[in-house]
Amino acid sequence: MNDMWLPILFLLIGVSLGLLTDVQVPAQYADYLSIAVLAAFDTLFGGIRAHLERTFDEKVFITGFFFNVSLAAFLAFLGVQLGIDLYLAAVFAFGVRLFQNLAIIRRQIIDQKLLTKFRKK
Repeated sequence: MNDMWLPILFLLIGVSLGLLTDVQVPAQYADYLSIAVLAAFDTLFGGIRAHLERTFDEKVFITGFFFNVSLAAFLAFLGVQLGIDLYLAAVFAFGVRLFQNLAIIRRQIIDQKLLTKFRKK
């Protein structure tokens, strides 16, 4: 758990910079940005889950991040070209995985705390 402070630090720095700057995303790129953010969160929570399960692999994490973001952007682009909201498929898929990963992370943390509590007794 000692190596978890670095991602949290950079997350706080990123959120702070985002709140302090006045960057406007053009409306035509809103679909692309939203899907990229979802893909990034999916990868982030998948990495946290893998870390808690002690199966984390940097190569899988990095390649998964770029593959997820690229696939999501491609689906959004293809949907715009075809005139359909194809990006909604990626939104649905990443949304489901986000909630699944969060549920597993929550259970892992609860289980670890319960094990620690019972070991102390």
